[in-house]
Amino acid sequence: MLRNGETGDWIGTFEGHKGAVWSVCLDTNALRAASGSADFSAKVWDALTGDVLHSFEHKHIVRACAFSEDTHLLLTGGVEKVLRVYDLNRPDALPREVDKSPGSVRTVSWMHSDQTILSSCTDMGGIRLWDVRSGEIVKTLETESSVTSAEVSQDGRYITTADGSTVKIWDANHFGLVRRYNMPCTVESASLEPIYGNKFIAGGEDMWVRVFDFQSGDEIACNKGHHGPVHCVRFSPKGESYASGSEDGTIRIWHRPFDP
Repeated sequence: MLRNGETGDWIGTFEGHKGAVWSVCLDTNALRAASGSADFSAKVWDALTGDVLHSFEHKHIVRACAFSEDTHLLLTGGVEKVLRVYDLNRPDALPREVDKSPGSVRTVSWMHSDQTILSSCTDMGGIRLWDVRSGEIVKTLETESSVTSAEVSQDGRYITTADGSTVKIWDANHFGLVRRYNMPCTVESASLEPIYGNKFIAGGEDMWVRVFDFQSGDEIACNKGHHGPVHCVRFSPKGESYASGSEDGTIRIWHRPFDP
């Protein structure tokens, strides 16, 4: 389902999957959407008409998908423990398979002008960085728990991760740990404010969406309203609002109650 990010108004529904949808994303031009599903498929949709453009069959549940920055490639991963890269200019061609993932894939992202792939697993800790050309792991960022959320900042400088009851900010170029924050509960997702980079949001098991200061880690706002654990939070591209998705079946859009 596609909704207006400012008003929440319904725009359209993409129909075609026969199982739960685990992951969705838009390309950088917002012209195409992609989805990964429990029906063992990933689909690419026309975001304006809702038509299915491509359907890529897998051998197990697809948990994550991501368009490359140039929008020509689609990356998928899931329970099959395989990362696949599909060329959307040649959708009938076989996908490129990156070296086998050590665990069931939970999240995927592109980095470094589409030269690096980031992935995390559901059954082990750490973030793995893969060289697209060689298909090999070039770096592992160690975490205590499995990483449930990984976001590359809009300017490409940081990676924000959530694992267990911690949020971590990593240098996306030198891969050092920049900040570590202990959260008041188990967190499922975190997102860095995209314009100033001075705040981040986090949501998890306690059903609240909290806002924290980047430098101090102090909580500066708390949004209550969900009636189930929060599984995903993201800032809007301009940082003027943020969204949260919950096990209660709702997506809420919050306008930030703080100054830059």
